[in-house]
Amino acid sequence: MTERLADISARIEGVRQLGAVVNAMKGIAAARARTARAQLDAVDSYAATIAAAISSVLASGAMPSEETAGADRGEPGLLVFCAEQGFAGAFTERVLDSVVEDLGAATLFLIGTRGLSIARSRGIAPAWSAAMPSHTPGVPKLADAIAKALYRGADSGGVDRLDVVFTQWRSGRAVVARRTLLPLDRCALPPVKGTPPLTQLPARRLIESLGADFLHAQICKAALHAFAAENEARMAAMTAAGDQIGRELDSVEAMLRRVRQEAITAEIIELGAGVSEVIG
Repeated sequence: MTERLADISARIEGVRQLGAVVNAMKGIAAARARTARAQLDAVDSYAATIAAAISSVLASGAMPSEETAGADRGEPGLLVFCAEQGFAGAFTERVLDSVVEDLGAATLFLIGTRGLSIARSRGIAPAWSAAMPSHTPGVPKLADAIAKALYRGADSGGVDRLDVVFTQWRSGRAVVARRTLLPLDRCALPPVKGTPPLTQLPARRLIESLGADFLHAQICKAALHAFAAENEARMAAMTAAGDQIGRELDSVEAMLRRVRQEAITAEIIELGAGVSEVIG
């Protein structure tokens, strides 16, 4: 009986330690998600400023519409943001399921170490991949690396248009979103307000520079959404795990109380039997 009590007590301690780990992971995920959401406003403002500048240049009439269109020379590209780490439920699986019909004809650029592992298990081989940074200050550097990979694909004639696929967290659940990055959609640009500014650079050179900055901003925005959503998904998974651990702890503690009561009852019976023998 003593050994059984010791085993149950050790089990309770193990469950409590697991609960502490789960709570720590949940806290880290919450902090990271909150930071990413706060930075999204700044990226949105930056992207909106660049989009307005592009609209002003195009409205000046200095650059014909065909100058920005580009010819279809290659195949479509997909920039897909998956999970970097585990314990996020079916985060990556939902993203890959949303693009499975496009993978045969598209060049795949995949972000996320965990996502790469799951993609390979499905027989999916991306043309280029990279890890998601563990903290949001690393997102601009990741966007630089992604942009360079995209430009290499465009220069080689392999990619002439690009969609980005990422996850947003809305109303307590993950929603997979898809946006067109290249070519630039003029209809998505804001209307021009006021007189277009005077410029010193040639229109083509200015549009190329602004377009590169706008692409970088859009990649940062998608990465931040994916970063926040992954950590939100991890929070949800850890909350479910915490609830399960709580139920397990209650069950084991109830077992401990029952075994202790059985031990006390057995001792009382033994004492009673001993007293009866003495009296008899």
